Amino acid sequence: MALQESGEMYLETIYVLSQESDAVRAIDVGEYMGFSKPSVSRAIGLLKDEGLVKRDDEGFLKLTKAGEILAKRIYERHTVLTRLLMDLGVDEKTATEDACRVEHYISDKTFEAIKAHIKER
Repeated sequence: MALQESGEMYLETIYVLSQESDAVRAIDVGEYMGFSKPSVSRAIGLLKDEGLVKRDDEGFLKLTKAGEILAKRIYERHTVLTRLLMDLGVDEKTATEDACRVEHYISDKTFEAIKAHIKER
């Protein structure tokens, strides 16, 4: 399954919000990302179709097992890359923004090499 960058961003957002609360709603996702209700609704529908997100009886969003695995992977990339950039002297705001862009395009091979390099230090 080849998820586009925007889909990955939604998964990551749902994951981050679910770490703070068990009750994640589409409106919470929209507020966090700064997106309109129709945009969020469409994206959530696509993620549901892919089997990555489900909505419970009360309307709360939950990641499926596959969605959680993918979201954790994306979030790990984000946090590791942010930390690496900050270690290089990049300010936190810029490091976070740049990591957010890079996390979607970096290969698994390169990311694993970065993680190994960080562990060696």
